[in-house]
Amino acid sequence: MKKDKIGFIGGGQMAEALIKGMMAAKLYTPADIYLIEPNSIRREHMESKYGLQCLDSHEKFCDLCDIILLAVKPQVMGHVIEAAKPYVTNAHIIISIAAGLPIKFYETSLGSNGYKIIRVMPNTPALVLEGTSAISCNDNVTDEELAIAECIFNAVGISVLLDETYLDAATGLSGSGPAYVFSFIEALIDAGIKVGLTRHIAETMAVQTVLGSARLMQKEKKHPAVLRSMVTSPGGTSIAAHHFLEKKGFGGIVMDAVEIAVNRSKELGKM
Repeated sequence: MKKDKIGFIGGGQMAEALIKGMMAAKLYTPADIYLIEPNSIRREHMESKYGLQCLDSHEKFCDLCDIILLAVKPQVMGHVIEAAKPYVTNAHIIISIAAGLPIKFYETSLGSNGYKIIRVMPNTPALVLEGTSAISCNDNVTDEELAIAECIFNAVGISVLLDETYLDAATGLSGSGPAYVFSFIEALIDAGIKVGLTRHIAETMAVQTVLGSARLMQKEKKHPAVLRSMVTSPGGTSIAAHHFLEKKGFGGIVMDAVEIAVNRSKELGKM
């Protein structure tokens, strides 16, 4: 399922991941994709690698595209919408992947609540087609149009549909989640080095341990406590280490980190 033409405003890492996934899934060809990107180095990269059609006119861009995907930081979103506003119509499907900014922000910035707005919170594993995206929309978006957005983001991983009130929570959990996982992996690597392993060996073992554990849980569909019990033998090494993590408040620290990220997402929406 696809819409005829899709245009990206912003050609950063996440836009590239989406374009790569859409083309791999044969949802779109280079002839179907347009891009506005002010950075000349980035623009040339996207043109040469994907054969995209890069434009410098918002008028022509909006005239050619059925879907407008806003792939810029929330701090500059207001300026981007101001430039495109004269040419955006209520026939366009507008998709934003900016953190924090509510649907109401786009309706207010465009001067009407008559536009089709879809808000998405993806995460960086989309770069390797393993992303998680939370999707919400306003009442102007039809089920068919929402399904188009799902197809786009499923091309780079999985997507879940949520009421917008839960999108800040999704931002704190999955949107920022890779940062927590990378910090944990880094700590595992450093721990391996501390106990005598080489960096290369420690990195290889840490990455595969996290990857394998995640795949095991995905396949077995069991509660993590059940899977943890499989490696915590009575009087063994794992239960000793788990006891230490519990004493130090490991679970509480992670929950606090997610909550802080959620609150920051809410703050961005109010700026």
